[in-house]
Amino acid sequence: MLERFDQALFLLINGWNSPLWDNIMWAFSGKLIWAPLYLAILLYLAREYRRKIWLIVVFIALAITLSDQISVHLFKNLFCRLRPCHEPLLDGLVHLVNGRCGGQYGFVSSHAANTFNLTVFTSLLIKKRWYTTAMIIWATIICYSRVYLGVHYPGDVICGSLLGVVIGYSVYKLYLYTLNRFSRNNG
Repeated sequence: MLERFDQALFLLINGWNSPLWDNIMWAFSGKLIWAPLYLAILLYLAREYRRKIWLIVVFIALAITLSDQISVHLFKNLFCRLRPCHEPLLDGLVHLVNGRCGGQYGFVSSHAANTFNLTVFTSLLIKKRWYTTAMIIWATIICYSRVYLGVHYPGDVICGSLLGVVIGYSVYKLYLYTLNRFSRNNG
């Protein structure tokens, strides 16, 4: 029942397509296009946290590594849920942009896990409403693009987003713990 709803919602979202939106969603789903955003976040954090930036960078790398590896090894490789573009029951129904489908399995979305992970971790550091709002919108658009492009079901991106939130929050708490221990030992 839930799987059928997920497929129906996927077909609805994936069916709202046009050549213009194909290009926009393809770009949004890319990685290099966001390099200026990542650089701006790092520069802002470096300005705000000065000597702690090295530790923040280590924890950002840890958070991204965890969300990426957990999404693949504890979810995709365990649940083995086919991506919509690999699902035989949807053959001929999926609008696939640029002929790219990705790996065989799609639950959970690594894009969703990584973007929401970064959103939560950096929002807890920056603590500005405008920043948090902008990052949630950014991460949500990335998630939507994955469904639009035909490579994930809505359930894949929702669960990936939740995984990213949990990891981002957990790594932030670990960062605070480490910072506290480091300060006590060097104070």
